[in-house]
Amino acid sequence: MSRPVLSRLATPLLVSLACAVGSLILFAKLAEEMLEGETRQFDGAVRQFVHFHSSAWLTAAMRFFTILGSSLVVSIAATSGFTALWVAGRRRRALSIAITVIGGCLLMWVLKVSFHRERPMPFFDTHLPASYSFPSGHALLSFCLCGAGATLLSAGQMKRWVRIAIWTFAAVLVLAIGYSRIYLGVHYPSDVLAGYLAALVWVLGVEIAYRKVR
Repeated sequence: MSRPVLSRLATPLLVSLACAVGSLILFAKLAEEMLEGETRQFDGAVRQFVHFHSSAWLTAAMRFFTILGSSLVVSIAATSGFTALWVAGRRRRALSIAITVIGGCLLMWVLKVSFHRERPMPFFDTHLPASYSFPSGHALLSFCLCGAGATLLSAGQMKRWVRIAIWTFAAVLVLAIGYSRIYLGVHYPSDVLAGYLAALVWVLGVEIAYRKVR
């Protein structure tokens, strides 16, 4: 294999690895600040700002987005994607999506149990989940699913604007789901941010492994 080809293969791996390491460091720093109570002022200020700008139509929209990020919906979407890819013969990519989502679920559970942060008081009579608050499972799982899905859909697209549109849609959806958890009051903002960072580390790790195997 020629040196230019090796360079093209190595560059995405190095960039992904650097991003994963950076996200891991940021997550560790955020977790440390949370445990020491340093995020309390930030969380309170953001929650107050978000709640102040609430409205009836926005509440309905946030309830819809929070359903999209639920474990049930994510599991159904991931299972459907896995089945379609497996039947189509794209079994490595099917396995990568399954590993991303299942691993994300395990990561979420381990982190929640490890930090055992109590949830805040919810808004709008929202049902408060029984699980711990840090990190946000909705943020983590939606990031895992949308990240894996956007990687799959954009990989075969030759047009740049199509790839940009796919990643923009995925990013907006993930951000809307995370915002819905803050809006409804079932998570602190730092929970959502931690969910994104943890998911980024995991998604990049799976993608690095997939590229190495491929």
